[in-house]
Amino acid sequence: MWNGDYQFLLRNLIVKDFKIRYRNMSLGVFWSLINPLIMMGVLAFVFARIFRADSIPHYALYILCGILPFNFLTMAWVSGTSSLLDNAGLIKRVPVPREIVPIASVLSNCLHLLIQIGLLLTFVVLFGVGVNVEWFWLPFLWGLAIMLVCGMSLITSGLNIYMRDTRYVVESVNTVLFWLIPVFYPLSMVPAQYRNIYMYNPVAVLVEALRYVLLKAEAPPANMVLRLTVFSFGALIVGLVSFNRLKARFYDYL
Repeated sequence: MWNGDYQFLLRNLIVKDFKIRYRNMSLGVFWSLINPLIMMGVLAFVFARIFRADSIPHYALYILCGILPFNFLTMAWVSGTSSLLDNAGLIKRVPVPREIVPIASVLSNCLHLLIQIGLLLTFVVLFGVGVNVEWFWLPFLWGLAIMLVCGMSLITSGLNIYMRDTRYVVESVNTVLFWLIPVFYPLSMVPAQYRNIYMYNPVAVLVEALRYVLLKAEAPPANMVLRLTVFSFGALIVGLVSFNRLKARFYDYL
């Protein structure tokens, strides 16, 4: 277990990563609210008033339930991948568990995520869908998503020390994933022979689970919850094991 000093360092790294994005800006951290508010407002207007899919109820919310997890994945995974190089000076000077750095980078994105989740829930209420008891699933689902991204970031941040183009591989994978996640289209449109393959994509599972909770007021199916749980714990375990093996020679490559 990390002692109190390491927990203090983790908290400070999270706050630093959050604040540094808005350094020297006149509105500062208020941009963390303004940016997602503008994005979600525009998406809600476009997909509710202009580009409408009448076959899908509350299509604007349907899109937002897909965009929000994908945005979190891309931002947190990319920043987690490059976090060790971005904090090379700290790693060389301070003898702390190296795992703290990519995990802190992912958790700093959770501050943005909390704001976006709050906005999404607000839009759900404003669009008349309403609050339901299944919202109690949200902390569990998002907790698994954060665990998943932490595991993925541990793997790629370690590889990025030795192969500096790992970050660009991650960005390319994210581009491909955007089209392999049912963000703008329902899973029912995917041909039957590919549908099961889709459900081995943990982000697609998360998106569908969120739609069950927020749009259908139903608990996500047990097979979805089980798959997301296995993917998340598996990614974290593999990430910790691989990171532990790679970190021995970090200092030589930084």
